[in-house]
Amino acid sequence: MRLLYIKRNTTTEKHYSSKMGPLTTRVTSIRRYFLGLPVNTLQKYRKTYYGKIKNYDDCQLFV
Repeated sequence: MRLLYIKRNTTTEKHYSSKMGPLTTRVTSIRRYFLGLPVNTLQKYRKTYYGKIKNYDDCQLFV
C-alpha cells in the first residue's frame, strides 16, 4: 500500500445558478490521501453541458 497518493472522485450534486436556475451537475474533486485517509482537497471542478470546465465556486449549493 502506498503512503501518499492522489485520487479523483466524481459525485452528482444539485446547484443553483443565477442564469440557468436549479441544475444537477457532476462535480469532480481531487483529493490527497495519506494511509487511506483523506488529508485535503486539492481542486474541485465541474464540467458544463458544452464541455467547458468551471471552478466549483461559480455556483451556490441548492438547498
